[in-house]
Formats: sequence, C-alpha cells, structure tokens
Amino acid sequence: QVQLVESGGGLVQAGGSLRLSCAEVSGRGRDFRAYEMGWFRQAPGKEREFVAVISRSGVSTLYGDAVKGRFTISRDNVKKTMYLQMSSLKPEDTAIYYCAAGNLYYTRDPGDFDYWGQGTRVTVSS
Repeated sequence: QVQLVESGGGLVQAGGSLRLSCAEVSGRGRDFRAYEMGWFRQAPGKEREFVAVISRSGVSTLYGDAVKGRFTISRDNVKKTMYLQMSSLKPEDTAIYYCAAGNLYYTRDPGDFDYWGQGTRVTVSS
C-alpha cells in the first residue's frame, strides 16, 4: 500500500509563496517512482479541482488553467517526495490541497488516482 502525507500548508498573504510536500511514508509496496503523482485542491462548497500532475520520471508535467505559470510541480524519487511550489498566491487559491498517486499516465481526473493523502490547508489572505 501507498501512504501519502502532505505538509507545508499554512496562512500566507496574497502575492506570497508556499511550498507543499507530499511524502510516501509506508516503505512498502511498489517503488514511489512507479506512480504518476498529482496535486488536487478543494475549497469549501466546491468540487475537488485538478492542480497539477507529474509523470513517473518527472519529465512531463501538466497544470490546471487556474495555476499555470504560478505553481510548479516536481518530485524527488530518491526521497520519495513530491513538491508543489506555489507563487503569486491569490485568495482564490485558498483550499485543502491533496496529493495523490495513480497508475494512469497524464490524467487530470481524480477518479484515476488510487491513493490519497489527508490534505494540508492553505489559506491566502487578501
């Protein structure tokens, strides 16, 4: 099984930056590099939204329109950790951010991801 733990959320002013981390901590099962990894977010009263996805090797990335040009996804397969560098944050980025692992290549659909973290809250004040 895959166990994902997010960290790095918090309160930040608009225009500021945060870096989220997602670590695979189970130490069991398939290697971290065997999984496509993604970030999603969910604001109160809204559906879960695609943020970004990164391929197994880390070479290919895809971003949601709302974050393109401001967020950067990356991964370190040796450390079994994925990151989301968020810059130029806006109040509308306020949400719980979730990381996820799956097997399908380059997908935006949360239903295609098999394992999820518990989420980390990001609040952007105006």
